[in-house]
Amino acid sequence: MRIIARKTLRDFADSLQGSKDHKAVKAALDAWFHEVQRADWNGPADVVRHYANASIVGSDRIVFNIKGNSYRLVVDTDYWRQIVFIKWLGKNAAYDKIDVKTVKYGD
Repeated sequence: MRIIARKTLRDFADSLQGSKDHKAVKAALDAWFHEVQRADWNGPADVVRHYANASIVGSDRIVFNIKGNSYRLVVDTDYWRQIVFIKWLGKNAAYDKIDVKTVKYGD
């Protein structure tokens, strides 16, 4: 899978610089990036097979738990083109305030 855009993950981890979560979140996001980059997903079932805790929201939206569910990562997936678009990344408390089905990067 091709991930658009890794910079979003890096910027988010960098924004936590100095916090107790910084290293753990950075490591979790790096691991997620490398795992998904090697993945070959053809549909939601393939995602759940590797990420049992992932939430499938519609046919193309997926929510991943990061760092033991302290953070959430929302992506839009184009299975045919093998592309994952990062839509939102934040703390679990902030996740409760968004509409996961419509949130866009930068919201």
